[in-house]
Amino acid sequence: MFDLKWIRDNPGAFDAGLAKRGLPAQSSEILALDKVWREAQTEAEQLQAERNRLSKEIGTAKAKGQDVAEIVAQVAASKERQAAMEAEAAERLRAVEALLATIPNIPAEDVPEGADAEANRMVRQHGTPLRPAFKPKEHFEIGERLGLMDFGRAGKLSGARFVVLQGKLARLERALGQFMIDIHTREFGYTEVSPPYLVRDEAVYGTGSLPKFADDLFRTTTGLWLIPTAEVPLTNLVADEILEEARLPLRFTAWTPCFRSEAGAAGKDTRGMIRQHQFSKVELVSIAHPEGSNDEHERMTACAEEILKRLGLAYRVMLLCGGDMGFASRKTYDIEVWLPGQAAYREISSCSNCGEFQARRMKARFRPREGKGTRHVHTLNGSGLAIGRTLIALLETYQNADGSVAIPEALRPYMGGIEAIAPDV
Repeated sequence: MFDLKWIRDNPGAFDAGLAKRGLPAQSSEILALDKVWREAQTEAEQLQAERNRLSKEIGTAKAKGQDVAEIVAQVAASKERQAAMEAEAAERLRAVEALLATIPNIPAEDVPEGADAEANRMVRQHGTPLRPAFKPKEHFEIGERLGLMDFGRAGKLSGARFVVLQGKLARLERALGQFMIDIHTREFGYTEVSPPYLVRDEAVYGTGSLPKFADDLFRTTTGLWLIPTAEVPLTNLVADEILEEARLPLRFTAWTPCFRSEAGAAGKDTRGMIRQHQFSKVELVSIAHPEGSNDEHERMTACAEEILKRLGLAYRVMLLCGGDMGFASRKTYDIEVWLPGQAAYREISSCSNCGEFQARRMKARFRPREGKGTRHVHTLNGSGLAIGRTLIALLETYQNADGSVAIPEALRPYMGGIEAIAPDV
């Protein structure tokens, strides 16, 4: 959501930000609705002031024994007109807010121009992409050969874009989640949270998925939404609250299942675990001071990168262009891990600074140590990491020619000392 006063004062900058996302100008339409709303609101306030004056005249006239019927009629007419103007003002304000709710965040100044991923800019690269001497297999080939990854049975249970993991692969998935949570809480200062997986409209609206992206989510018959990511409940922990400045930044992490309808993913990644309706992820969320959010963004991205470094996975960090960023983000780094089976980098984490965009929708503020009033916090979120995609990267990176998969040293304590997963002969 946006500050209407800022749009009034900076219509050109607002439209330029939308243009960086490849979107048409919107300031004229917004300001036209805003003008009608303010005019109706102003008239309602003037009518109230006029009625107050007339009420005083009635008292004075009665004290003098004068006929007050005409003044009473004026008061009644004024009251009726005020009610009409207040109703119109409320309707116009709803129209402005409904329009603003569909407009994405304005990109930061250092976000590159561009319409899609082709314009994204590489910031850094870590590790050398592995190209084994044998022809590497993709993760689903490895998992099925191990007899521990079953898409057929998952299809019978739930349909496409689901998987059943068994035995040591199921344990490896669990080990990854525990490993990530331990690092983020013990070393990086995040507070572990176990949040609800079902949330109300207000929570999904607060982070920006509603109203525009309802088709990407799953909704229950009771009106609650399955979380697409723990970003939704974690960020909304501060909704409708006023925090003390000394508490900032707040850092939360959660390991949860995530549910996405993948409405726009027809034909994409139909094989394997890359794009699933249900997957696990460790989420990172920060509630930050506006002056500290850029540094917090760099810190959060580094926390996610550290997981990949300790697992020995090659990756690169990409700064997304305006046309490739998420709805609520003002700046996003994508971390892309190297998958030898695909011979390609694939996204494994997005770390985004949303500025005050989500905070305005959630009414999340803080009280500065000095001065009066309150300010909106800045919110940030990132994957630390997507567990399913990390599992994919491990299978493809640590595969051996005989079909076995080595376990990285960092995970062996979580695997009971198991050093490799081998197919049953």
